[in-house]
Amino acid sequence: MNYVIRKAALDDREAIENLIVESARKLSQEDYSGAQIEAAIKTVFGVDTSLILDGTYFVAESSGMFAGCGGWSKRRTLFGGDQFAERDSTELDPSTESAKIRAFFIHPKFARMGIARAILSLCEIEAKAYGFRSLELMSTLPGIKLYRACGYEGAERVECEVGDGVVIEFMVMKKTLE
Repeated sequence: MNYVIRKAALDDREAIENLIVESARKLSQEDYSGAQIEAAIKTVFGVDTSLILDGTYFVAESSGMFAGCGGWSKRRTLFGGDQFAERDSTELDPSTESAKIRAFFIHPKFARMGIARAILSLCEIEAKAYGFRSLELMSTLPGIKLYRACGYEGAERVECEVGDGVVIEFMVMKKTLE
């Protein structure tokens, strides 16, 4: 399968949003209920425009279709799209703090084909070049296997209310860069 990874542009926002919704609805069914998925789409899962503006968000395209997306951040916000209220855009100190791996979603048609791993590798290379020595992320339950396979560690599950009393679990994971 052929695909190209490139930096996301503001014009990609709608296509990325559509990809996120499709990914969440199809690839999260084993770990989250329908109500949890829909609440997360409404309040947490979404595009974080600051990542696009910072030039740290990527899309993978295959035959004109968005196959995946993901990025890294030099800002404090650990997860959540523009609609997520708990955000902190303060820049991190690369010498003492971890860069954030953010908003990875793969289109169901392209799941388990290495696209997320390729984007993640690119993010790690860029974060290291920026001066970061470690990475941190808030994984959805479906993403844990990928991140563990890529050297991330974590065991602590955290609960996040995503609206109307609906709670979903995530896992905080970290990796030290070589």
